Amino acid sequence: MHKTHKVSRLLLAGLTVVSLSAGTTYAVMSFKDADMSSYYGKYLQWAADNGIVTGYSDGTFRPGNNVTRAELVTILGRYHEMMMKGGMMMDMDNPTVGGAAMMNTKDIIDNAVNSPIHKTLVAAVKAAGLVETLKGEGPFTVFAPTDDAFGKLPSGTVDTLLKPENKSMLVKVLTYHVIAGKLKASDLTDGKVLTTVAGGKLTVMRSGDKIMLKDEMGGMSMITISNVFQSNGVIHVVDTVLMPK
Repeated sequence: MHKTHKVSRLLLAGLTVVSLSAGTTYAVMSFKDADMSSYYGKYLQWAADNGIVTGYSDGTFRPGNNVTRAELVTILGRYHEMMMKGGMMMDMDNPTVGGAAMMNTKDIIDNAVNSPIHKTLVAAVKAAGLVETLKGEGPFTVFAPTDDAFGKLPSGTVDTLLKPENKSMLVKVLTYHVIAGKLKASDLTDGKVLTTVAGGKLTVMRSGDKIMLKDEMGGMSMITISNVFQSNGVIHVVDTVLMPK
């Protein structure tokens, strides 16, 4: 990179986020325009969500435009503010879910709706009226069944649960997947008994890095993606729906 090259807004956003991610190295793209859906696109989105880069009056980011002096001053000021506050854990530390980036600056609901493998769960949460709860301060630990997990249930089960007259049962099943507090994978030790928001129990069964959850009906569910951090807790993706008594 030549010292006289001009820096696009997209690249500066990316470099800022990378520099905040201490100890983590990311490939640096060349000085050129980039599609917002590209690898670095999420850097710009994160920077925009956190006030590091702002959009223009028409609501576009124009990532290929060069950074103005005024913007640079704002960006550096915001960067310094974040450094002083110690807000160093970036969403880039999160695993992707179904290929989608999960932002730890967003809450459980906002991330879940972006997951391509949790459409059924999102629909169920909406039907149960739990959206505002899971957008709350928390923190919550959510064991999030995938669409395939719901697909393992007997035919017609999901449709039945989503009916308005079965809302209480749906709430019970969904809140059986929620624990009050933020439990990382390392907190899920073998034999640990978890009390769910629904009041039921889950038992952790662990062998090395493999974490299983045993429900009250004797069913087993494996955590396939762990430690997806949220602004109000953490999600662990599971491959089977957990069933209370």
